[in-house]
Amino acid sequence: MMRARTLAPWLTAAALVAPLAGQAALFEDDEARRAILELRQRVDGQRAADDKQRADLRAENEQLRRSMLELQQQIESLRGEIARMRGQDEQLARDIADLQRRQKDMAQGVEDRLRKFEPAKVSVDGREFLADPAEQREFDAALAVFRKGDFPGAQNAFAEFVRKYPQSGYRPSALFWQGNAQYANRDYRGALANFRALLAQAPDHARAPEAVLSVANCQIELKDNAGARKTLDDLVKAYPQSEAAGAARERLARLR
Repeated sequence: MMRARTLAPWLTAAALVAPLAGQAALFEDDEARRAILELRQRVDGQRAADDKQRADLRAENEQLRRSMLELQQQIESLRGEIARMRGQDEQLARDIADLQRRQKDMAQGVEDRLRKFEPAKVSVDGREFLADPAEQREFDAALAVFRKGDFPGAQNAFAEFVRKYPQSGYRPSALFWQGNAQYANRDYRGALANFRALLAQAPDHARAPEAVLSVANCQIELKDNAGARKTLDDLVKAYPQSEAAGAARERLARLR
């Protein structure tokens, strides 16, 4: 009986504590559920945020890809334009080079045509002088006729040259060859006149000693031996070192 009284307070306390423990367990379950719900909401929110971020990144990547494609197209277009401009530059360079070449050819052509008319320096029988191209051609042509042995043709050619170019630097040489052509044609008087004309105009000419010897030869052919001897004496005195002077001495020996 005593034990029952002793245990009664404890049983009463236990009965009071049992509902409180049940309430505590219930409270803990609600808190856990709320925590789980909150965590799930946060996870769902984070997942949604990640999905949005991924979608934004895909959109940015797509925009970047389109931008790069447009940039590549612009680069290709610029390359094509540069190639076209380079081609134009190369064509322009070729056109300029062709124009310069044609200009040079034209200038050379003009210069060549002018050269046909402008006097040029020539050297004949040790003398230098200016002569027109036509003048030079006609003298050379007349000399070529003489060298072929066509003495009548050469006589006429040189006579025409002297008439046409009375002040020419070729004149002394033309008179010399005209005289030789006349001598070959046995026109001794005509030859004598032209040799003397040469000596009167150019006594220091390279052909002068030969011209004096030719005068003596014409005099001999004309039977003027006295005149020939005097001419030969004058030749030896005037041109003692010339080959013509040596020939003159031999002829003087035969004439005496």
